[in-house]
Amino acid sequence: MHFKDDKGNELIEIIKGDERTAQRMYAPVTHCLVVVKVDGDYLLGWNRWRQDWEIFGGCLEAGETMRQCVMRECEEEIGISDVQFQYIGLMSLNLVPDYFSKEHRREYGGLYGICLHREDLRYIEQYRQDREEIGKVALLGEIGDGERIAGIDRILLDCY
Repeated sequence: MHFKDDKGNELIEIIKGDERTAQRMYAPVTHCLVVVKVDGDYLLGWNRWRQDWEIFGGCLEAGETMRQCVMRECEEEIGISDVQFQYIGLMSLNLVPDYFSKEHRREYGGLYGICLHREDLRYIEQYRQDREEIGKVALLGEIGDGERIAGIDRILLDCY
């Protein structure tokens, strides 16, 4: 599975294996993402800073495990906390310079999946906290053809 997006970022592979040892075996593990499946569709967030639709997640904080990171990010970005996360694997990425680093770099990130039901969506708008970065949320099927969806994130949807 090798994919290069229009910015030059590359998803090299999804490394399967044990979640507990992945963070120790690969470095640096910098972030976690979550694919949110909703009754056969996918939930995405509009990132105001990057100006595209993407899956949810963010950077690991000091001392945080990947699971703690994805749980915190889901609570902040989509207002959910009491769900079962499935560990999918560790993303191996080659990333271009951006606001996180001025250098090309290899990074790893945890990838998780969760399933929600359509009726859960009414709680998301009520309880999500991060509205500065994630301006709005929508199901993939509701996003217009001309709207930009992050290339790697579109590929990651197929992993769950």
